[in-house]
Amino acid sequence: MFEYIGALHIHSVYSDGSGEVKEIAQHANESGLDFMILTDHNTLRALDEGFEGWYGNTLLLVGCEINDKENKNHYIALGIEETFSTRIPAKEYVRRVKEAGGIGFLAHPHEKRCSMKEHPAYPWTEWSSEDFTCIEIWNHMSEWMEGLTEQNKYNYFLHPLKSISAPPTETLKVWDQLNLKRKVVGIGGVDAHAHKINILGFVELEIFPYKILFKSIRTHVLVEDRLNNSTELHEINSAKKQILKALEEGKCFISNFYHGDAKGFRFFAKEGNNNYQMGDSVPLTNDIQLIVAAPKENAIIRLIKDGKEITSQEGSILEFFVKEIGAYRVEVFINQNAWIFSNHIRIGL
Repeated sequence: MFEYIGALHIHSVYSDGSGEVKEIAQHANESGLDFMILTDHNTLRALDEGFEGWYGNTLLLVGCEINDKENKNHYIALGIEETFSTRIPAKEYVRRVKEAGGIGFLAHPHEKRCSMKEHPAYPWTEWSSEDFTCIEIWNHMSEWMEGLTEQNKYNYFLHPLKSISAPPTETLKVWDQLNLKRKVVGIGGVDAHAHKINILGFVELEIFPYKILFKSIRTHVLVEDRLNNSTELHEINSAKKQILKALEEGKCFISNFYHGDAKGFRFFAKEGNNNYQMGDSVPLTNDIQLIVAAPKENAIIRLIKDGKEITSQEGSILEFFVKEIGAYRVEVFINQNAWIFSNHIRIGL
């Protein structure tokens, strides 16, 4: 399979971001991203105006972030042609995205605020919905805002990449529980806005430029065919279809680029001559082996089953024979820092 690396959850001038679409795409290309997904609030204007396509070596795709009338239950919708009213309940627009053939993920589902009360949290509350595809397990800006205090604010502003550490424990717990019932894909997002503020009334400062956040949380997808970097519409649509399919099926993993390039990470199940990838469901037999390959020798690989660590290994390889049904995933730490989070392989479920 072919691996492509992208940044998800990005805002432009079409909602509450500061960057023009082409400018953001250029930053993504300069950052070495294979794709990026623009998700402005409640609008697909960038799609309607024809901005989807290749910018250098980066494919720009367009989705949108929908919210309810209370500005909660933020839902990133991909693969749709029109957005939906904020006046309808969250459960309804999640269902409509699915019916329209799109996929979607819950954005910053357990967002909280310890400070910055003027910028409230936007958590997910409509947990009775069962039509969502993915959950954003790691959101750069959400974690940054939650950790911000009066005491550390200068350090946080100076070191925006250093100030995030790991996905919320509560989100990981819910994600693991959901996968015991059905497949729910995990993705990571940067939630980039590149807000600009005035200092002393005349100096404009950009908070977290796009190019900075493109070096943080990344989502890697595994696709069956090499993407054709062509401006032909059918080739753009083919590449888009492959990326969205990989996200929908869970053939993807999340990394924090700040701690190293995670390209080449693999987690799969082997049974005889058959290999099963992240996102797959596998019947339990006596001959299933889980194999993990990390890109660095000094990694700590943790195998998680149903939300609990069952084994760990220092190095670049972990192998494990499965004896019990469960939802298995991998966490990789480097120098005690959270680095890579795989999607689940569901065995016997």
